[in-house]
Amino acid sequence: MSYDRDAAPAPTPGLRLLPWETETGKPCFLSTNGSQGALARIADEIEADQLRDGADVLKGVQAVLDDHKAGEYALRLALRAAMQCLGDVLRIADSRGARLPVLDDEPDADDGALDDGTDGNGPMTPRCGVSSTRV
Repeated sequence: MSYDRDAAPAPTPGLRLLPWETETGKPCFLSTNGSQGALARIADEIEADQLRDGADVLKGVQAVLDDHKAGEYALRLALRAAMQCLGDVLRIADSRGARLPVLDDEPDADDGALDDGTDGNGPMTPRCGVSSTRV
């Protein structure tokens, strides 16, 4: 299974991208309606397994890269495994990212920020949904 971000359909509200594909290689989606059913729990377990596998593959790839005697075949196997895991991780990231709530970009009126992006005490870094930090 391979994941092509560019070929994947745009996230649709209420649909979860699952960590597997159809027999023809098309993405599978689950209508969750905000609930955590049995299929969603299975998908969560598979995603957790894929992330653990990715960590193991990363260690293996590092070992192959550190072995100066590793041949072309070993490097190709390591690269193929890394490519598969990266595809899984991108699918998981897209699936989870599509399920994040959309935050309001407008700052609160009483948060002390001026219209020019400062609070009157010098420049600040862009807001990331938590708090601003001085540069």
